[in-house]
Amino acid sequence: MSKILGVVLRSGVVLSGIIITLGTALFIANHSLDDTSSYLTYNPSVIPHGNFPVTLTSIASGLASLDPLSIIALGFLVLLATPVARVALSLFLFAAERDRKFVYLTATVLAILLFSILATPLIPFFNG
Repeated sequence: MSKILGVVLRSGVVLSGIIITLGTALFIANHSLDDTSSYLTYNPSVIPHGNFPVTLTSIASGLASLDPLSIIALGFLVLLATPVARVALSLFLFAAERDRKFVYLTATVLAILLFSILATPLIPFFNG
């Protein structure tokens, strides 16, 4: 079981790294070095710090047009989804082993993770 979970974690991190590297390469290919420095300069008076895709819809539309920042955002989403996928897979593996105690614990952890991901945008405190 630990080998399977290890493969999932390594695969998620490697896939994320490949996607982020691809997006970074496209970004550098599409911008001159002078133009790139303006993207990378931190300006605390301007928030958000650029035109970055922040919703799933904007990331999807950016991916359709091969926007480098959307590709990088997808890489970060893959990286963030990797531990959630590991917990979900653990739930099924514990269920296959008929280990009720760990099924309940893992289901609770997965429920907390999914609640924090899905419900947080609906709570006004977190929206601005």
